Amino acid sequence: MELNQVTLPVNNMEDSVRFYLLLGFTQIVDTPHYARFVCPDGGSTFSLSLEQDEFENHTVIYFEHKALDELFEDLSKKGILFEQAPTEQRYLWKEAIVRDPSGNKIKFYWAGENRINPPWKVEKRA
Repeated sequence: MELNQVTLPVNNMEDSVRFYLLLGFTQIVDTPHYARFVCPDGGSTFSLSLEQDEFENHTVIYFEHKALDELFEDLSKKGILFEQAPTEQRYLWKEAIVRDPSGNKIKFYWAGENRINPPWKVEKRA
C-alpha cells in the first residue's frame, strides 16, 4: 500500500494556490473548487479542496527537505512568514512551521535516518 495524497481544506482557492506555487510546488489540476500539486522532489502529491463552510483543521502536513535552513532563508526572502524558524526537536527532527492562507499548519523538516529508523523504533508486529 502507498499513500496517494492528502487533501487540505481551504477557504480561498486563489490565495491558497498562489501560496503553494510560491513554496515551489507544481500545480497539476486547476479548478475553482479543487487544485492538486506535485512536490518538487519525488512523486508525492497533495491537493486543496474549497470549503464553503467554516472549518477547523488540526491535521499537520510535513514536507521533507534536506537543506532546511536554505529553504527557510529562500522562502523568507519571498515573503513567507514562519511561525517557527528551523529548530531541533527532542524527537531528533529539525522543523520549521508555517501556515497557509487558510490556517493549515505546514512543517518543513529534515530527519535524515531518524525519519524511518529512530532510536526508539519498535520491532515489526503482525
